[in-house]
Amino acid sequence: MFEIKTQAFFAAAHHLLNYEGECENQHGHNWLVEAYVTGDTLDKSNILIDYKILKRELKAVLDMLDHKDINDLPEFKGESPSSEMIAYFIYNKLKERVVQLSKVSVWETQTSCCSYYED
Repeated sequence: MFEIKTQAFFAAAHHLLNYEGECENQHGHNWLVEAYVTGDTLDKSNILIDYKILKRELKAVLDMLDHKDINDLPEFKGESPSSEMIAYFIYNKLKERVVQLSKVSVWETQTSCCSYYED
């Protein structure tokens, strides 16, 4: 089995709902997103998926979030846009574009990360 990963960044604001603490106030992050693709079949160039394609598709998804207030997006209306929900959102949008997608990790700080993948 092969696995590749690419990274991209976006900046956005959010605040958590139903939360008691500083994160209930609007604040922002420079999010790091990692997208993983796995598979056991390589193409004629011995490539699982071209990094250019994966990067392009990830950027298209992150453009939906970049420099936005995530709470204002229709997909998060009434939902607390936690790292977990952001990873879930990115995974599902990217999975529509990259069928071999296996996992998305979202870092809101250098030490705090959430990943979403399907069983």
